[in-house]
Amino acid sequence: MKSFFRPLLGALGLWAGLTSCATTVTEKEKSSVTSLPVASSTGTPDSTGATTVPNGRGATPPTSAPAAAPGAVLAANAAPTATQASAEREKERKMTAADYRSMLASAEALLKANPRNPAALLQRAKAKSYLKQYKAALPDYTAALRYQRNNPDAYYNLGVNHLMLKKYKAAATDFSGALKYRPNDRESFFGRGVAKMQMYQYKSAVGDFTKAIQLDSAYADAWEYRGISYSSFDKLAEARRDLEQATKLNPEAVKSLRRYVGNDGQEPIKPPVTRTVARPARRR
Repeated sequence: MKSFFRPLLGALGLWAGLTSCATTVTEKEKSSVTSLPVASSTGTPDSTGATTVPNGRGATPPTSAPAAAPGAVLAANAAPTATQASAEREKERKMTAADYRSMLASAEALLKANPRNPAALLQRAKAKSYLKQYKAALPDYTAALRYQRNNPDAYYNLGVNHLMLKKYKAAATDFSGALKYRPNDRESFFGRGVAKMQMYQYKSAVGDFTKAIQLDSAYADAWEYRGISYSSFDKLAEARRDLEQATKLNPEAVKSLRRYVGNDGQEPIKPPVTRTVARPARRR
């Protein structure tokens, strides 16, 4: 089965040049997913940067945390909330390639003054990721986490970077790290679910998409990917329900509805096949 793509950047708020797709997967086929946004790099060693993930529509930065110029590394007194993180990711998603290069230059200038600045290391790593320099970004993510082990945004962005490198097991571990320090981040649940889909762990992926939906009932991508996961192990009634809901939230999801349920979503659900077991003949 072929997978079709929608901008993963939109969902993950990360790489503006990519086209991400709600991927379709079966037990025999992997899905390619590109809809997770990269988190922001703002924060001090005790704080984390924020960003938005798939379908973080309508989020706005809180008045208590004024928005910074694109690519700026900010010091924060408190770790950003999941909502703030999503808003920042959405803002970064809208930046241009020139903005990302400026973001990179700004981080490098800061690192000349202090090579162990975790916020600057994370900013440089993210800038490289946005510019599709995924392998080159890995050392900076590793260094950022060495100096700031409790930063959920560093884990989140590293997870997205690993997804792009098709290192799905590492990505799942990264998103789990993000959730350890920010347990209500719907986008980290979504990202981990995507990684599990790529490893054919569809039932486990359903659990992560369910948690993302519980945190945000209007999360179209989570509804869509959960529906695709259900279809991968023949839960067709559940798949139709989720894909219909996804279509209400995002008309683009109708493609998945047609593909995984069939006949524009109106194809009858086939009952499960029952096997007849022959009974041994009675002795007379």
